[in-house]
Amino acid sequence: MPLAERPPYQKFDVRVARSRIDGFGCFAAEPIPPRLKIGEIRGEAISVAEARRRAEGQQRIMIVEVSHKTAIDASKSTDPMRFTNHSCQPNARLVIRDGRIEFYAIQSIAVGDEVTVNYGETHHEGKLECRCGAPGCVGRL
Repeated sequence: MPLAERPPYQKFDVRVARSRIDGFGCFAAEPIPPRLKIGEIRGEAISVAEARRRAEGQQRIMIVEVSHKTAIDASKSTDPMRFTNHSCQPNARLVIRDGRIEFYAIQSIAVGDEVTVNYGETHHEGKLECRCGAPGCVGRL
């Protein structure tokens, strides 16, 4: 997406495409240097209790808890970063800052590389198989 058409919080061009990890993923459409912000996810602000209710029994969710009281449900968002998949050896990190869900490159990300983050603790409670394929994969989310 040309710079003029991107929302101001989406700093680098990314594309959504089929992922070898799971479903769809977020892929760099231009080189992304290390330590820079890639973009954000926006969505519906809901309570953590509501987030956990919505996540119950779901394999794929797009909900991030941003505080002990608030979560963001990005399931209806048009932000491409919402398709960022988990990897045990990610090339980006997710940062919660002032209630915003931001993504930063850990290393250089080449055009065509899938942008990945380590989800950390998830609602799956270690019951979902990890399919990242990274060396040293922990095997579960």
